Amino acid sequence: MKIALLGYGKMGQTIERIALERGHEIVLKKDEFNTYEGLSNADVAIDFSIPAVAVENISSCFYANVPVVSGTTGWLDRYDEMVALCKEKNGAFISSSNFSLGVNLFFGLNEYLAKMMSKFDSYKVEMEEIHHTQKLDAPSGTAISLAKGVIENSDYTNWTLEEAKENQIHIEAIRTENVPGTHTVTYNSTVDTIEIKHTAHNRDGFALGAVIAAEWIVGKHGIFTMKDVLNLK
Repeated sequence: MKIALLGYGKMGQTIERIALERGHEIVLKKDEFNTYEGLSNADVAIDFSIPAVAVENISSCFYANVPVVSGTTGWLDRYDEMVALCKEKNGAFISSSNFSLGVNLFFGLNEYLAKMMSKFDSYKVEMEEIHHTQKLDAPSGTAISLAKGVIENSDYTNWTLEEAKENQIHIEAIRTENVPGTHTVTYNSTVDTIEIKHTAHNRDGFALGAVIAAEWIVGKHGIFTMKDVLNLK
């Protein structure tokens, strides 16, 4: 399989290593210093860039008739626009805040726990995410996905980085050196605390999941999620 890498930072380089280990070929390594030359030769593109260029990267894939898997976060205010373009071009698209198998299992656990806890108003939920200092967006896309998972299964209505008001989920975003990603969901009451936590030890889990998603989407058309890829529905 021929892969175009859109974004060639630390994640892009990890994806390259894992893709090569799985027998794939890299036909484009796109960063700020080169063009999209080679994109049309790709079977699939993997976008791990930055919020400022994600929409351009994804759009370019649709116009080149190349399926795209995007793990870039911080641009999702334009997600519906990309979905519409994908449908217009009969493309294939997966956008995920996190491609790690463990995190996607954690998403499911979070939703299940939220359903259980929604019956007990003595507990207040809050979240914490910790990432490396190079991460540009806060809170992380994964934390936002976790918050949405709670909101969709409870009476909470939104999340905030500030002090939480009623029906708000407070997210604490911490940036420190050399942390791939740690996410904690906590339910506190006056008598006890219930907590679930996912800790990434390195970038390999994210990269492997992205490559698996890229392998899965080739030959398909439509808008998909990691639940589709991992058959978790």
